[in-house]
Amino acid sequence: MASEKGYDLVCVAPDAKTPVCRFMDYTKYRFELKRKARESRKHQRVVSVKEIWLTPVIGLNDFETKLRKGRSFLENGDKLKVTLRYRSYRMLNNEGPNMEMLDKFIESTKDLASVETQPKLEGRNISMLLVPLKEK
Repeated sequence: MASEKGYDLVCVAPDAKTPVCRFMDYTKYRFELKRKARESRKHQRVVSVKEIWLTPVIGLNDFETKLRKGRSFLENGDKLKVTLRYRSYRMLNNEGPNMEMLDKFIESTKDLASVETQPKLEGRNISMLLVPLKEK
């Protein structure tokens, strides 16, 4: 019956108690599936993680430059990893003022991003991850 009407007989549910078959143009069906997959790939956005390195003795202008660059990464939809890097002799100092630097970075990007991972000490570095806010 299917070949008389110009269709293919396709088994839709072979594992059912009574197998279900359908008359359809199988090549057209495969083409539609490929087209839908291609369209979904076209609208995909790959989110990458950009990283900015800071040091405890960074100057104010250098900090502002890094902040501007970080804001541009967040505006583009990328995640931002901010890392405060220590040298060996600076590790002995109190990390309180340096946490203020990261807090200032968080405050300055509050309108664009939220903190995914809070600042934490990893060896000689303190890292945190900022993610862009979802557009409404």
